[in-house]
Amino acid sequence: MKLKTYLTVALLLGISTLTVSMKTAPATPSEVAATAKTAPTPAVKTELPPCTCGAKQLSQSFTRVAKQASPAVVFIKVEINPADNDNFGYQNDPFSPFNDDFLQRFFGFQGKPQQPQPQIGQGSGFIVSADGYIMTNSHVVKGADKIEVTLNDGEIKTATLVGADPYTDLAIIKIEGKDFPFLKLGDSEALDVGEWVIAIGSPFQLQASLTVGVVSAKGRQGLNITQLEDFIQTDAAINPGNSGGPLLDLDGDVIGINTAIVSRSGGYMGIGFAIPSNMARNVMDQIIKKGSVTRGFLGVSMQTVDKEIAAGFNLTKVEGVLISGIEPGSPAEKAGLQQGDILLECNGKPIKSLQSFRYDISLMNPGAKINLKVYRKGKTLTVPVTLGSASEATSPAVISQKLGIEVENLNSDYRNQLGYGTGDEGVVITKVKPGSPAALAGIRPGCLIQAINHKKVSNTSEYEAALNEASQNKRVLLLIRHGKTSKFYAIRLD
Repeated sequence: MKLKTYLTVALLLGISTLTVSMKTAPATPSEVAATAKTAPTPAVKTELPPCTCGAKQLSQSFTRVAKQASPAVVFIKVEINPADNDNFGYQNDPFSPFNDDFLQRFFGFQGKPQQPQPQIGQGSGFIVSADGYIMTNSHVVKGADKIEVTLNDGEIKTATLVGADPYTDLAIIKIEGKDFPFLKLGDSEALDVGEWVIAIGSPFQLQASLTVGVVSAKGRQGLNITQLEDFIQTDAAINPGNSGGPLLDLDGDVIGINTAIVSRSGGYMGIGFAIPSNMARNVMDQIIKKGSVTRGFLGVSMQTVDKEIAAGFNLTKVEGVLISGIEPGSPAEKAGLQQGDILLECNGKPIKSLQSFRYDISLMNPGAKINLKVYRKGKTLTVPVTLGSASEATSPAVISQKLGIEVENLNSDYRNQLGYGTGDEGVVITKVKPGSPAALAGIRPGCLIQAINHKKVSNTSEYEAALNEASQNKRVLLLIRHGKTSKFYAIRLD
């Protein structure tokens, strides 16, 4: 009612103004002066010319990419059976006081605890082919018993897992149908720092949310997010639920897959990481063709060369990576590489870091021939090597599977949740498979692996290197901490 009154008053004022302007009799000087003192100054309407500035053109680019890409971006919901995914909880902890019959009765737990409900996870993904193949993160669909995909138009479809690669945290799932809108992978190598990029995903279940930012850096490694790292860093807002969604350039091509953030609050703080499209393309093609990923395999354990190591080996500068171990029967052993060799170049390209060298080898096909420039006992020599297949080797993932455990880095969240201090080091066990050697030995989620075969472990990279060396033996000796106590566990791999 008030709104109608206001409109009416406005219209009436307009008519009054019109009536005054239609006077025909000339006004006297005194009347003109009185009117000038009492009449309000008429409002001047300013009409801006159409914007032709670069800002609007950039905005139109964002709008165009949104219209083009959003139909191919999907929301992924997964259901996980707790019986197959032992996370933290007293139901699966044989040492928990809540499993004591007396305490159960005392606190009102009659009989066994209630069967836990299925766990629900969520993330994002994007369609990569007209026949329904979808790319996402491996951690989004990890352990899923049921995968549901919500398309941009709201239609819900059941998806099946085609294959996953935990080394890069990529996975391919598929929905049935045809003529789906899809996105194509661009060239991440052509991306420059400072370029505008666009992230689309479903943070906090807000489907098809779009954020923009720039490329902050390229080639980020050593973050301990995945085994193989070459991340694009961006300040485009990425939040929980964005995992697996596309990072696009202004042409609408996917140049990255949003995977992780750096955050003290659990939300956006301006630092996000995306898997480059060139790495994703290699993984995608292999998974779609054969359901798995095969990589080049050298068969060495390595460590970074620092100032002390360089001085100890009489190197004139800090460079290359040091071979700390050789796997029996590996391509490295067959080529004559030795423990204590320092690898300086691969195919004429300087080896800048352990992570970059491991990444380069992983992108090569089994059977590829490489030439390594090696520093050995004060001399430099060239060693030709024919790479083997990583699938043929006893990889850390295979050993972890035999043990029946999964681990992650001990971050601040796990420290707060499990009560470990800032001085505690190791990798935290996040899952123990029921009936596995680890479970039978009494190892459970929440424990901290501090050493493997007397070799200190402080992150997943050191864990992987220690397991590589352990693969030469039939037994693994684990130093594990739970609470304030530590204990050795000897587990047979066979």
